[in-house]
Amino acid sequence: MPQTTSAPLMTVTGSTLVIAPAPRRRAARAPGPYGRLFALPGTRAFTAGNLIARLPMGMFGISAVMMIAGQRGSYALAGAVTATGLAATAVVAPWTARLVDRYGQARIAVPATLIAVLGSVGLVLCVRTQAPAWTLFASYAATATTPNIGGMSRARWTHLLRDSPAAHHTAMSFEQAADELCFMFGPVVAAFLCSAVFPEAGTLTAAALLLAGMLLFTSQRATEPPVSAPRHGTSPLRAVLPLLALFLPLGLLFGSMEVTSIAHLDARGLGAATGLVLALQAAGSCAAGLLYGAFRPRSLRTCLITLALAMTLPWAAAATGSLALLAGALLLAGMATAPTMVTAMSKIHALAPEGRLNESMTLAVTAILAGIALGSATAGSLVDHLGPTTPYALPAAAAVLALLICQTVRLSGTSRVP
Repeated sequence: MPQTTSAPLMTVTGSTLVIAPAPRRRAARAPGPYGRLFALPGTRAFTAGNLIARLPMGMFGISAVMMIAGQRGSYALAGAVTATGLAATAVVAPWTARLVDRYGQARIAVPATLIAVLGSVGLVLCVRTQAPAWTLFASYAATATTPNIGGMSRARWTHLLRDSPAAHHTAMSFEQAADELCFMFGPVVAAFLCSAVFPEAGTLTAAALLLAGMLLFTSQRATEPPVSAPRHGTSPLRAVLPLLALFLPLGLLFGSMEVTSIAHLDARGLGAATGLVLALQAAGSCAAGLLYGAFRPRSLRTCLITLALAMTLPWAAAATGSLALLAGALLLAGMATAPTMVTAMSKIHALAPEGRLNESMTLAVTAILAGIALGSATAGSLVDHLGPTTPYALPAAAAVLALLICQTVRLSGTSRVP
């Protein structure tokens, strides 16, 4: 064991030789939970690819809307095209994930990504050449083959940390923070590229990042989970169905909060501040996710109670008419979402059948996307009929509904690595 002291020092004081003790070296600080996480071989490389490929997830939608609306002059067409892509993703993504589980990440993710990239390039060409509207729908629907990079990354952590529940919790918290970070910066980058460079720049850049990141991620074969043939008849849908019922209102919460905030700020003539205010919510979730990973996980019931309380804050703040209070309330509301999502997603890990982890997580994402679509549509209707403040009650109601579902199907308790 290395010593923490060095040889004594000799000094002369007057005519006396004095041997002074050597100063002690400060002991090396032990690495924190995230330091230990990324000290594992190969984790930094696949995480780098994961982040590069994940950023486009927050870019594609707004890039397509700005590109189509700018070139065709129709937000209705742009919205219909992106909605079609979302519906196609809900159908195709679980099948792509099933193939990933059955044949391996590298063998499926790379060709699936190539199809998605070709769909994006095709969309650009169709918009640019004034092709018929149906070609826009067909091109954007092809992007539904995009693999669930977040799910594949979580599957790698689960494989590497199968014997370390605490480290697995930290990794899942990091993944949730990465989700929030990419969905916070992705729209900002896309909007800048589409407006400051040229309308197609956002889509083309997102496609390039997706392909480059996926190639880097899948090239890290040492950390790729081994393929395990699922037992015949094993359905992940049946196993995780109770949790899918929980993820639906969580998605409704996200979709309704975004639409209501946009409408509320626009009604007050603060449309320019919308991006910044919404970014505060994502920033709060990102920070809370990283912080949550450094502590012991809480029960899902505790997380949902906190979430339900936090979701009443934007409603109350909006009623005061203060932008500062609303911004602070959205920050706190965002901080309550990450622990809930981390804990709920860890439940998916525990319930997923053997060999179906990525498919199970993709089903959860699909439920969230369905909830977001439902929440956006419902909030939009409420804004039209009740004004831009009252619909803030919808995210709070969605959080209460999620809590009731948790209590009904008995999903509480702290999460564990499967």
